[in-house]
Amino acid sequence: MTKQLQDAYIVAATRTPIGKAPRGMFKNTRPDDLLARVIQSALSQVPTLDPKTIEDAIVGCSFPEGAQGLNIGRMAVLLAGLPKTVGGVTVNRYCASGITAVAMAADRIRVGQADVMIAAGVESMSMVPMMGFHPSMNMDIFKDENVGMAYGMGLTAEKVAQQWKVSREAQDEFALQSHLKAIAAQQAGYFDAETTAFDIIERTPNLSTGQIDISHRTVNRDEGARADSSLASLAKLKPVFAAKGSVTAGNSSQTSDGAGALILVSEKILKEFNLTPLARFVSFAVRGVPPEIMGIGPKEAIPAALRAGGLTQDQIDWFELNEAFAAQALAVMGDLGLDPAKVNPMGGAIALGHPLGATGAIRSATVIHAMRRNNLKYGMVTMCVGTGMGAAGIFERM
Repeated sequence: MTKQLQDAYIVAATRTPIGKAPRGMFKNTRPDDLLARVIQSALSQVPTLDPKTIEDAIVGCSFPEGAQGLNIGRMAVLLAGLPKTVGGVTVNRYCASGITAVAMAADRIRVGQADVMIAAGVESMSMVPMMGFHPSMNMDIFKDENVGMAYGMGLTAEKVAQQWKVSREAQDEFALQSHLKAIAAQQAGYFDAETTAFDIIERTPNLSTGQIDISHRTVNRDEGARADSSLASLAKLKPVFAAKGSVTAGNSSQTSDGAGALILVSEKILKEFNLTPLARFVSFAVRGVPPEIMGIGPKEAIPAALRAGGLTQDQIDWFELNEAFAAQALAVMGDLGLDPAKVNPMGGAIALGHPLGATGAIRSATVIHAMRRNNLKYGMVTMCVGTGMGAAGIFERM
């Protein structure tokens, strides 16, 4: 007998502000502390929910080592003060780790194996560098048929820019618009509902007293968006991945620190604890593409997620398309014919930052609150993924 799938609902969704790496506001803040804070904040949004009903926490992280190693998913659950009965696991799909965590949590509920799940993502690019501390590559990836796996992310963006004929001017214009939209959204307070303020504790040696001075400051705003960005300033930046290329630091995503967390429940829990759902998880899809043009991944994942959800592209009201690079975002938008007005209306990773494994969870919080604020029906989170993948998840406002 085939068991019918049940729905998974999001009842809380929040994130930290996003800090610039490696010298931004979270440069000395441990990622497990960031994650524990957003988990606590998410739980505070559903005070009637009994934490003992939580089955597991699934946490995305792109480089789970160093300060974010030792199964940070479980460590953060314990640091957040949850009951010891709550499990924790860390998953890695690079830039799609966060949205994969959400999809996995939703699936546990949909198949009836759990009623309450935490889905989250975290990354400190200040404390754990890109590629990790001791990268060790299989030498077979440098063989002719595999060499695309060895390409750095920037070179894949150059490949996409060349193949899809995305000009330097178009990339810089897209980058500028990301900053302008992000600044406008900050000024309007649009990020407030999704953002959990974080108290930063700083300890500084005082040479005159021989003591350690301790200071506190609370941060509640992403620090990457630049009000002074202009086409002229962007045009002055030199390509950083290919001598005659078009991909620059200005039209690429920022390295960042941050965390996001969602709480997902079954319909049974909605009724038992009198909870109001923010959204329903509709569908998820991941697709592979050639590693050397990894940025085009959403072009394959978006239609697959739509098919899985029984939806058409024009039904999606809001696309959070992660801006790994302007080149790949423009290529995806052009190939699929995405409406620019629906794509990243409050800016994207070029302005707001991209804390790798956290981004999927962070942008899920963004789209869920944006749909509620704007009375929209369907929203999507999608991104390209290193080694040649695309991922997309769809939410329905309740």
